[in-house]
This record gives sequence, structure tokens and C-alpha cells, in this order.
Amino acid sequence: MTNLMKDFFNTEFGKMQSFTVGFNDTMELMREAATAAATKAITYPPYNIKQVKENKYVIEMAVAGFAKSDIEMTLEGNKLVIKAAAKDDDEEEYLFKGIANRGFERTFTLADKVEIQDAEMMNGMLRIWLENMVKVQDAIKKITIKETAEK
Repeated sequence: MTNLMKDFFNTEFGKMQSFTVGFNDTMELMREAATAAATKAITYPPYNIKQVKENKYVIEMAVAGFAKSDIEMTLEGNKLVIKAAAKDDDEEEYLFKGIANRGFERTFTLADKVEIQDAEMMNGMLRIWLENMVKVQDAIKKITIKETAEK
């Protein structure tokens, strides 16, 4: 993690924690994401994250050369993990080998209310459909203050 990021998390997050309640997990997720982004730049396989409707998203991942049976997808807490093992082609003799057959592991952190709706694979593209199950809340809710006798 860069010094700039460390300074931000140590000062700005510290300030936010002084007037928020119940956001510890969210702040820790943000800290983890920033740390991961700063320490390792994973570029394979390439992917897109698209918003297709107000609360609906799709992760598109280019997985050419992998069959559906080669790919394992798991949800570990709030982490979506997609992985595939490298293909063994030691028996093949190549005159030139420009296509890598490396394995991969890609992790996406999902918000608490995001649910995986479906996953499909077509023409070398893995698509994972997600929906944010946000509930519409009343704009203003009045809280009644009870009066209690002193003890």
C-alpha cells in the first residue's frame, strides 16, 4: 500500500469512525480492496462489470479456452471466487506457443445485499448476473422517546 493510501486510511477513516455506527465491516472491506489494488495488479482474465438496470449488474469475464466444467465458482462469505486450473498440455509438441493456458483465481467482494441471480457461459464469455436487493425505506421515520423513572 502506498504511503498516500496509508495516510488516508489512518486519518480520514479515523475521522469517519467518530460519527458512524455499524460501518466497521464496510470500512474494513474498503481497506482490503485498496490494499489489494495497491499490492497486486491482476490482469488475467480480463473482465467487465456493467450496470444493466438500476439494481442489476453483470460481471463479464473472458475465459476463452476453458470449458464450463473447468471453472469453479464459489461464494465464500461476501467474496465471489472464480477459479480455473491450468490446462496440462505437456504431451503436446508446439512449433510456436503464443496462447497461454494458465489457470486463474479472481475474487470479487459483494455488498451484503447483493445476490447472485444466475451464471452462464457462451462463446468464451462467463457472465454472472447480480442484483442488489435494496429495500425502499421510508424517507423519514419518527422515533418516540420514552420517559422512564430514575433508578
